[in-house]
Amino acid sequence: MELVVALAALAFVAVFILIVLYLSVRVVQQYEQMVVFRLGKTNEGLVRGPGLRFLIPIIDRPVKVDLREQFIEVPSQTTITKDNAPISVDFLIYWRIADSLKSIVNVAYFAGALQGVATTTLRAVIGDILLDDVLSRRDQINEVLRVKLDESTETWGGKVTRVEIREITPPRDVQDAMNRQLSAERTRRAVITESEGARQSAINVAEGEKQSNILRAEGERQAAILRAEGFSQALERIYSAAHLVDEKTMTIQYLDALTKLGASPSTKYVIPTEFTRLAEKLGEYVQVGIAPGGGDGTAAGASPTAEPVSPPSIGPGSPAG
Repeated sequence: MELVVALAALAFVAVFILIVLYLSVRVVQQYEQMVVFRLGKTNEGLVRGPGLRFLIPIIDRPVKVDLREQFIEVPSQTTITKDNAPISVDFLIYWRIADSLKSIVNVAYFAGALQGVATTTLRAVIGDILLDDVLSRRDQINEVLRVKLDESTETWGGKVTRVEIREITPPRDVQDAMNRQLSAERTRRAVITESEGARQSAINVAEGEKQSNILRAEGERQAAILRAEGFSQALERIYSAAHLVDEKTMTIQYLDALTKLGASPSTKYVIPTEFTRLAEKLGEYVQVGIAPGGGDGTAAGASPTAEPVSPPSIGPGSPAG
């Protein structure tokens, strides 16, 4: 009988010790902190870090706080933009606990309170922005939401690290207008691209014609220079040959030119300026032929030292009546 009582007492002591250990020993994980309420009160000195922690049974009540970054999904919210366009927005909020004591004492459920504040803050932010800016300035809206939510949750010991808008859905008529605008923008870009191509093509053609004209003009200039040089050399040779032609040859060529001029079908009278000089020469030749003693080659009464007459030059005649 005494043995049974001893065993029962030993068992009671063992159970009591287990209960005390269960109530007094806690293991705090690396990503956690433990806030201890002692007789219903707590302070910063009763916040325990990771490791093996001992409590006073019955007197102390522990509350663990997860310090890891978490997120909540805010369901689609219908908001009105500054230009009175209704849109639906849903986004994600990434947050973590920065002050474990405040997160336990100042708010009952931090994630739910954060979600409620996020919906009202979203309406306030979107209500100050035009629809076009809401669609094009998503990153700026994310940053504004993060700052405002962080300010609101500071007293709750939380820290909003990031806000990401996942989808913005405008009304059906606005979507149709955006599609028409996008189509018009693509058409405008296509027209601009085509016009740029046509302009570049015209420029290339004009440049080609310009180079062609330059080369053609250069060729013509070189040809003209060569022709002028050839004509100059021909004139020099004619001039050098003309010095060797005697008076009789020039007279024969002159008469031949008059014959060709008179062979044309039109009726004309040409009195060359050298006609009188030619007549004088012919008269001298006749006098030499009929004068007595003309064998000496001088006309009667003519001075033997008469000045020689230069050969007549071929020049333009003077047309008469």
